[in-house]
Amino acid sequence: MDVSYFIKQYVKSPRMVGAIAPSSEKLAYKMVEDINFINASCIIEYGPGTGVFTEKLLNKKKDSTIFIAIEYNADFYKILKERFKHETNFILINDSAENLKKYLNKYNIEKVDYIVSGLPFASLPEAMSKKILFNTKDILKVNGEFITFQYSLFKMKLFRMYFNRIKKKKVLLNLPPAYVLKCKVNY
Repeated sequence: MDVSYFIKQYVKSPRMVGAIAPSSEKLAYKMVEDINFINASCIIEYGPGTGVFTEKLLNKKKDSTIFIAIEYNADFYKILKERFKHETNFILINDSAENLKKYLNKYNIEKVDYIVSGLPFASLPEAMSKKILFNTKDILKVNGEFITFQYSLFKMKLFRMYFNRIKKKKVLLNLPPAYVLKCKVNY
């Protein structure tokens, strides 16, 4: 992916894109390294952007695992649609992650194993962030996991409102460096 194209998307909509460059390979690896792909029946990705995490997830998932990616940016959606057009059990949606439940109902999916997020919670409106996180907690299976990254720990209080177990790892080899947050709920 051409970095200048990514920068143009950021300039066009900084609150929704959230970064000036795509995520690094090192960050992508850290985001997916603990996913149990053998047992996962449904994985969701919020804000796949240009598909750095998407590619890793699709390469590791079983053919029978349903993978849903929901991307708000229409230009990124078009890139993803073309790039991953031959994938099996891959559903790409051009909409806000706030509306994910509507699509889960459409595809008769009640609960999911993993949600991987590239959303820039630090720049999203608070009401939108809260709705997304509330729905995320609601649709995860018992022992399901929400995996996100953030450039600072500024929103930790927000994540703790929904998840009482959060593990964090810092990834220095990313522009800018990022924290990977692996969030679960103890029931």
